[in-house]
Amino acid sequence: MDNKLQGSPYESSPDMDYYDYQVNYIRNSRAIGVLWAVFTMCFSIINVVVFVQPQWLGDTETSPGTGYFGLWRSCRLLQDGQDLICEGRLDDFSTIPTPAFRAATVFVGLSVVTIMLCLLSMLLFFFLHSSTVFHICGWMQATTALCMLVGVLIFPSGWDSQAVKEVCGNDADNYLSGQCGIRWAFILAIIGVIDCMVLSILAFVLGTRYVKLLPDQYLSNGSTYKGEVNSAFMADSGSRKSLHLQPVVMMSGAVTDAERFSEYSHRTGRSHKSNGYHPSSFNNFQL
Repeated sequence: MDNKLQGSPYESSPDMDYYDYQVNYIRNSRAIGVLWAVFTMCFSIINVVVFVQPQWLGDTETSPGTGYFGLWRSCRLLQDGQDLICEGRLDDFSTIPTPAFRAATVFVGLSVVTIMLCLLSMLLFFFLHSSTVFHICGWMQATTALCMLVGVLIFPSGWDSQAVKEVCGNDADNYLSGQCGIRWAFILAIIGVIDCMVLSILAFVLGTRYVKLLPDQYLSNGSTYKGEVNSAFMADSGSRKSLHLQPVVMMSGAVTDAERFSEYSHRTGRSHKSNGYHPSSFNNFQL
C-alpha cells in the first residue's frame, strides 16, 4: 500500500511547493501590473496639463512687468493693468516668441503623443503575451521621459528673449530667470520626467518576471507536445507542465472473454459454473 501511495500526484512535494510559489509570484506581479497601468494613466494626465498650461515661468512681486510664459503660450498684462494679452498657437509656430520655446514645444508634444500611444498599447494585453506588451510600453515610456527631459532642458535657454525681459527685467538671460520665478507647471514637468523613468524601469521588470519560472528540465528536454502548452496561458496562469504530473496511459494485455468481469465483482455459484470463467484485472502500465 505504501508503494502505491508513493507516486500519488496529490502528496506534498518540493515540486508542488515550487508550483504554489510560482502561482503566488504571478498573482503579485499582476497586482503590481495594475498599479503600473493606473500610474501610467495618471502620468498621461500630468503630461497633457504640463503641455497646455502656460505656467512655466511667471512674474513675482519684484518683477517690472506682469505675465507668465509656457511652452507655446504666453500671457502679459498691459501697462494699464486691465488687459491681459495671450499669444501663441500650436497651428502657427511663428506666434511662439523664441526658437527655444518652439523646440521645447515639439519635444514635450512628442512625449504627449508617445504616452497616448502607450495607453493604446495596453489593449494588446488581450492579444499578445504580457512580457511583449510590457516591453513595448517600457520603450515608449523611456522615449516619453527622454522627450520631456529634452523639453525641460531646452525651455530655459529662451529666457533671453525680449518678451521675457519685459516681464522679468533685463537681468533675464539663458537659464537665468531674472526677477521672475519658476511656476508649478515647470516643477510638475520635472517630477513627470522622474515619474516616467520609474514607470519605464518597472515595465521592463514586469516584462521579465516570467523568465525561468519553469524548472530547467522542462525547458531543455524538448518534450513539449504541439497544442499541449499555450505560451501566453502558461506565463499568466501556470501550465500543466509545472504540475509535474506524469501522463498515464492505460494499456491492456490480451483481453479474452474470461477477463470481461470486473475485479470487484464477487464470485457466485452461477459464475463458477458458467464456462469456468473467473475474473481478472487489466494489466495497467504507467508510462
